[in-house]
Amino acid sequence: MLSYPEIDPVIFRIGPIALRWYGLMYLLGFLASRFLVRKQLREMNPAGASALYATLDALIVWLVVGVVVGGRLGYVIFYGGGYYIDHPAEIFATWTGGMSFHGGVAGAMLAGTVFCRVHREDFWLWADRFALTAPVGLGLGRIGNFINGELYGRPSDVPWAMIFPLGGLVPRHPSQLYEAALEGVVLFSILWPLRKRTWASGKKFALFLILYALARSSAEIFREPDAQLGFIAFGWLTMGQVLSFALLLAGIGIWFWRGDHPDPLVRRSTK
Repeated sequence: MLSYPEIDPVIFRIGPIALRWYGLMYLLGFLASRFLVRKQLREMNPAGASALYATLDALIVWLVVGVVVGGRLGYVIFYGGGYYIDHPAEIFATWTGGMSFHGGVAGAMLAGTVFCRVHREDFWLWADRFALTAPVGLGLGRIGNFINGELYGRPSDVPWAMIFPLGGLVPRHPSQLYEAALEGVVLFSILWPLRKRTWASGKKFALFLILYALARSSAEIFREPDAQLGFIAFGWLTMGQVLSFALLLAGIGIWFWRGDHPDPLVRRSTK
């Protein structure tokens, strides 16, 4: 058994204001996405990339709002277990914890759709660009979960099991690190090399949804279900797996719906 490295979730505090590792991971994830999307723009269309930087920065603001609001509402709806019906004032108390990736994806898609319609941008092109970078933020977010000692794994006797402060005196899988590896390192290793593939726009986003759903469903086997929900069916099915199955179906649907016509921007830039 390994010792859990108890790291203070708060990096520093100035009066009532605190910088937490989890919040920092969100910030680093968005900064990484910005950097990597800019890199894609330069690679795909060197002459016109700089003209898109302002659009990129404006879109990121919308996506941040979409991810945070969608992630919080997703948690309230899917994982709240009825708690927020009796405590509505806490719905937007994000500092108390509780975010849903699946809700965050829905929020980002809605925000991105509105932005692209208002600014007459191609939603699917931008979705592809950001999808290839999303695993970086996912991996960092899981490391934040690990530092917080939350979303820990199920009891286990594997040599690398740990006792988490919030999980009782029981050795458990460090499932946050499994998810950081699967949803972060593995997904990025698969998706990032595909950035120059001349696929129909939207298919890289679809592939991200499919791969994430498979990675998350696999990691859920080792993750302790949320205490307020437990297993929701069959004695083994979790809410995360149900939502990931819906994401898998959405990814497959988008993959086939987008067809086989290459992204025209990529085609022009690679002649």
